[in-house]
Amino acid sequence: MPLIYDIGLGLYHAGIRIAAPFVPKAKAWVNGRKGTWQRLEAKREALRGCLWMHCASVGEFEQGRPVLEALKAKHPAMPVLLTFYSPSGYEARKDFPLVTHVEYLSADGEMNAKRFLDLVQPKAVLWVKYEFWYHWLHALKQHNIPVFLISAIFRKEQAFFRWFGAAHRSMLKCFTQLFVQDDASRGLLASIGVTNTVVSGDTRFDRVAEIAATNEELSIAAGFKGTVPVIVAGSTWPADEALLIEAFALRKHAPKCIVVPHELDADHLKAIDARFPKPLAHWSELEGAAQANIASTLGHQTSATLLVDRMGLLARSYRYADVAYVGGGFGDGIHSLLEAAAWGRPVIFGPKHHKFAEAQGLIAAGGGFEVNDAHELRNVLDRLLDDPNALAAASRCASNYVCERTGATGVVVRAISPLLA
Repeated sequence: MPLIYDIGLGLYHAGIRIAAPFVPKAKAWVNGRKGTWQRLEAKREALRGCLWMHCASVGEFEQGRPVLEALKAKHPAMPVLLTFYSPSGYEARKDFPLVTHVEYLSADGEMNAKRFLDLVQPKAVLWVKYEFWYHWLHALKQHNIPVFLISAIFRKEQAFFRWFGAAHRSMLKCFTQLFVQDDASRGLLASIGVTNTVVSGDTRFDRVAEIAATNEELSIAAGFKGTVPVIVAGSTWPADEALLIEAFALRKHAPKCIVVPHELDADHLKAIDARFPKPLAHWSELEGAAQANIASTLGHQTSATLLVDRMGLLARSYRYADVAYVGGGFGDGIHSLLEAAAWGRPVIFGPKHHKFAEAQGLIAAGGGFEVNDAHELRNVLDRLLDDPNALAAASRCASNYVCERTGATGVVVRAISPLLA
């Protein structure tokens, strides 16, 4: 038993419980897991022999979603269990129609893993990208249940490749197969004796390409767009918003802006409302309005802001951008660049992107742009918004980057589907 792992995990969970009365996310994490076993017991018969897909949160779900949808199309009667670690993932997809049941993943431990597998008895298991839980994985191996990691990516600084990473390396040996995004990941795994790998690529490319191909219209965004340049600022945090406001002030004409913040708490929305160019409209206030009315009030404005205070609209909002700005690059790391690039939109982001292969890939391809301050952002906006040829070239580069990398879903599905027959 990995004693240090168990102690560290126990302390982490204790910290969440201590913080729960004061931190909404921690409270949701604790409260969401109440009643887990009763809910699973009630679904016992319906879930027997299911496909179990586990994701950390919403982003990972979107990565696994094309695989789940393709497998469900091949095996429509197959029960599916979907689990999440984070409350945000659970809340966003708790009603996903293709699955039999959505649940929180209980804390990693021998007893929890054994109890869960005895209840559910999955036929096969999909974990997405970064999920590594020692006791769960070893229990799956002991029960001879095939388990696959999809769209995984590895870096040499991870614990698997360090002198102290024995417990982490043992987890890798529990997977039936690891579908990795690139040759570098396969090489790192081979260096520690893990060879049951397939370079499949990243299923996110399939998902974002599918969203763009569906080409679903958002009438509010369409009415807002008008005929002047629009920047869609997606998954923004306060640091991103401050940068955008400063850069807009440096330009002779600020672009129209659709702001889709990462978090929709009241204080954050109020701060955006106060600082961004006017007139400013809230998406929620325009719901039900005719597109023509939106266009007549906001579409003609050369400087205006649409604040999207609804969840689940970002990927489709990028359709209405001339240029996209993706937040997170001044915090823990950028959010999804591919959602914008799939529409053929040049993508701008902050400097904290080095753990994200798609950021370096888009920069190299000519469809992505790193900025460190408001002056750099202004310069990129000047280049793209004031030169139609530069904008068209960067747009093609972003689109081609995505189109050339689709197909990972098919690789994964062809390997897993026979196990579900």
